[in-house]
Amino acid sequence: MAYTYDYKRKLVSVEEALARIKSDDCIVCALGAAEPNGLLEQLHTIAERVTNVAVCTCLPMRPFKWFMEPAMRGHFEHHAWFFSANIRKAAAEAHTSTYVPNHLHSAAFDRNLYRRPTVFIGSCTPPDRHGYVSLAFSVVYERELLEAADLVILEINDQVPYTWGDTIIHLDMVDHLIDHSMPPFELPSPEIEARDRLIGGFIAEHIEDESTLQLGIGGIPNAVAGALMGKKGMAIHTEMLTDGMVDLFEAGVVTRAPRSMDKGLMRGKMVAAFALGTKKLYGFLDRNPGLALMRGSWVNDPYVIAHNRRQVSINTTLEVDLTGQVCSESIGHRQYSGTGGQSDTAIGAQMSEGGKSFIALYSTAEVKQPDGSRRTISKIAATLTPGAAVTLHRSNVDFIVTEYGAVRLRGAPINARARMLISIAHPDFRASLQEEAEKLGYL
Repeated sequence: MAYTYDYKRKLVSVEEALARIKSDDCIVCALGAAEPNGLLEQLHTIAERVTNVAVCTCLPMRPFKWFMEPAMRGHFEHHAWFFSANIRKAAAEAHTSTYVPNHLHSAAFDRNLYRRPTVFIGSCTPPDRHGYVSLAFSVVYERELLEAADLVILEINDQVPYTWGDTIIHLDMVDHLIDHSMPPFELPSPEIEARDRLIGGFIAEHIEDESTLQLGIGGIPNAVAGALMGKKGMAIHTEMLTDGMVDLFEAGVVTRAPRSMDKGLMRGKMVAAFALGTKKLYGFLDRNPGLALMRGSWVNDPYVIAHNRRQVSINTTLEVDLTGQVCSESIGHRQYSGTGGQSDTAIGAQMSEGGKSFIALYSTAEVKQPDGSRRTISKIAATLTPGAAVTLHRSNVDFIVTEYGAVRLRGAPINARARMLISIAHPDFRASLQEEAEKLGYL
C-alpha cells in the first residue's frame, strides 16, 4: 500500500483554533493573498476574553473587524509592516494600528529580535501524500516566523496555486489545520493613465536587453511593463510577482531558454518573494517549474540582488526634494504606506553589474484643504514636508522620473541635482522651485 500522510488528525474548527489564542500572544499573519481568511474573519469574536494581543500583518486584503472597530482597542493591537487604505483609517479612527519601520529583507529577523511570535497563522494548499504543502503566495517573512512560533495554524485552501521554492513545508511543522475553501483575494490591475505611459516610456529607454527586472505595483509599473514589450532576453528577480510580468513572459520578452550569461542567480527561473494579482497570475503560478518563490530575506537582500546581471529596480514615491531625498511612505508625519523593499532593491540594483534604479512619481498632486477645496502641489519640492520619512537616502538615489523626463542623480552634486530635478518638475512650479533653491543655497 502506498504511504499516505495522515493530516486529518491535525484538523480543527476555526473556533477550536481560536481557543488556543490567549492574552499577550504575538500573532504573525501571512502576507496578502496568503492570509487565513477564516481565522481573521472570526478573530474579533474572542475579544471579550483576551487583552494585549499583538497581530503583525503585511498587506491584509480585507477590513477585518479585529483592527477596524474602535471596541477592539486594548484587546488587539495591530502591528503593520505596510499601511493600506483600511489600515490608515483604522490608525486614524479606531486607534488600533501602528506602523513597524522595516526594510523588507530584514523584517523577519527584526521581528524575532524585538518579539518572537507565539502564534503563526497562514494558508496553504492541500497536502500531497507525503504530507508536504505549498504556502502558495508568499515567503517574504513567513518561513522564518513560522519556524520561530510556538504554535502554527494553517488553513488548507484547495483554490490556491501550488508554487515551488521556499513555499514547500512539511505538515510536521504545523500544529493545527483548518479546512477553508474560498477563492483567493484578487488585486485588479489599475487603469494606466496617459502620464503613466509617458513615465513608462522614459524608463524603458534606459533599460537594455537582457536586463533583470524588479517591478512594483500600480499604473506606473504596469506602464513600464507595457513599454518593455520590444525588449529581448529579460529575466525576473523581483520582490513582487504581478500580472504584468506574466504578460512579459507570454510575449517572449522574458527569456524561456536561458544562456550562460543570462541573469546571475537561479538562471532560467522567475524569482520573487510573493505574488499578488488576478486569476491570470494565479493560474500562471500553479505548479510552474519556471517560477521560484524564495524567502524575502534572500530575494530582497541587496548583496544577493547585486549578483544579478543588469538588475533594474523600478519603484514609485510620494515626494522628492531638490537634494534627492525620497519619501515613499508618509505624508508629513502621517504614515501612508511603508518602506517595503524600495531601499533593498534600489541599492541592490546599483550594486549589480550594469544595474540601474528608477524612482518614479507624478509631477503634481491634489491635496484637500481645510475648507474642502483642493490645491495642486509639486511633488518635487525644495524640502520634504516636515515630518516626512526618508525612505531612500539621497546617496542611494539613481534615476528620478516624472512625466516630464528622466534624470540621473547618482554621483551628482547638490547644485546639479537641483537643476536636473527642476527640469522634470511640472512647468507651473519650475520658477518657484528655482527661487527656493537659490534661497537655500543649492544654486
